[in-house]
Amino acid sequence: MSDEPDRPEQALLVHAEGLYGLPLGDFTGARDALVREHRGTDLAAGLKALRKPSTAAWVVNLLVRRETEQVEQVLGLGEALRQAQATFSGDALRDLTRQRRQLVAAVTTTARRRAREEGLRVTEAVAVQVESTLTAAMVDAGCADAVRSGLLVAALATTGLDDVDPAAAVALPAALGHRAAPVAPPVPERPVLHVVPDPDADAKARRAAEDALEEAEEALAAVEAEHGRAEEDVARLNARAMELAAQLDEVRRRAAELEAEADEVDADLEEAEDVRDEQAVLLQDATAERDAARAALEKLG
Repeated sequence: MSDEPDRPEQALLVHAEGLYGLPLGDFTGARDALVREHRGTDLAAGLKALRKPSTAAWVVNLLVRRETEQVEQVLGLGEALRQAQATFSGDALRDLTRQRRQLVAAVTTTARRRAREEGLRVTEAVAVQVESTLTAAMVDAGCADAVRSGLLVAALATTGLDDVDPAAAVALPAALGHRAAPVAPPVPERPVLHVVPDPDADAKARRAAEDALEEAEEALAAVEAEHGRAEEDVARLNARAMELAAQLDEVRRRAAELEAEADEVDADLEEAEDVRDEQAVLLQDATAERDAARAALEKLG
């Protein structure tokens, strides 16, 4: 087509940018329509190979387009964290790590709200994957490039110490050098000057209240789950601490026994060495007497 880039790779990237910015439910239909449109061209196979993103990947892609500045703030903090780790700056690292947790949690909340505006309810499991992807982008530069592309097809996860392949999580290899174009949020409609009473106002208000309650309950459940995990960690570590304390007491008791035994052996060794030295003198004297007696006998013939 005349308005498409000349190279198939560039054209594929342009189409991918459009596809991965669509609502999740529209992706497959739009992709298949493009495949039909370009049937018989080099572009068709590449379009057909574009995978539908997972829900978490789609939410992150949405966030990158709708909240570009906030995402860049996350990635900028990640770069500062990596520099602090490289220079072994302990104080800076602790402060940045605290900021990372707070910022990732805030951005994940924003992502859930943006997804809800698009008609998609983000479950707790999906929210965990979104948070994991943002964290991975902060600790790994390659993951940061994958997130910036807005072409994620799968969530990311890494601690920064393990191997991760960001290319496996994006739609096509060229994505790692691409940055998604920011998209302004929808402009709210101007209010109607002559307000007509809405017969469904009460029902809508109730639904809004129910949605708010559901969101609050989800947030509470997430905090309760984290608290439960923290309680389990405390109980597990307390049990381990008691176990190690008991083992340490046993080691100390055994060390005291061995030290006392070593003192006794040292005393016995000293006494045995004295006896050996005395016997060595007696052995020398006895040997000399025998030699003298043997010589006297040999003289007698």
